[in-house]
Amino acid sequence: MDIYFLRHANAGEPKVNPAKDEKRPLDKLGIEQSHDVGRALAALGVCPDVIISSSLRRATQTAAVVANELGYEDKVILDAALRPEASYEKFRELLGRHSRRDAIMVVGHNPSMTLFLNQLLSGGSPLNAIELKKGGVAKVEKDGRKPAVLKWCMPPKVVRAIQQASASSSRPKTVPK
Repeated sequence: MDIYFLRHANAGEPKVNPAKDEKRPLDKLGIEQSHDVGRALAALGVCPDVIISSSLRRATQTAAVVANELGYEDKVILDAALRPEASYEKFRELLGRHSRRDAIMVVGHNPSMTLFLNQLLSGGSPLNAIELKKGGVAKVEKDGRKPAVLKWCMPPKVVRAIQQASASSSRPKTVPK
């Protein structure tokens, strides 16, 4: 199974009140980052069978924009296993529920997304090798009981560069003779 880890895009400063923070939307930069990551993933030919998101607004917005850019037509599934405070055990249960899929995309928050990514790669042990930035995305291959393998990890600056490069060719235009 291919697992695409996507951390929600930029949403400004956290709110002190947890109830208000759950409703915090993406800001202008976050909306741009979401479009960039969606277009970059589309250029890479990413086609998830299912997109699963935290229920917090900034994550659902990121998932919706990326889904649209990918041409994903199914409903984004909301799952509490992708909330910021979720446990790795809940995340593993989520993976189990979708184990028959070829490719899934999970959209969530830190610290959980970075923690889940690192623990999946280390077989469940604490590891602090990879940090998933806001608007960043990583691809992991997980084949049954074999260890997970990181295929790539892109911070938002790399995502933007890929998206911009795919949008306009760097080759000079020629005129037919």
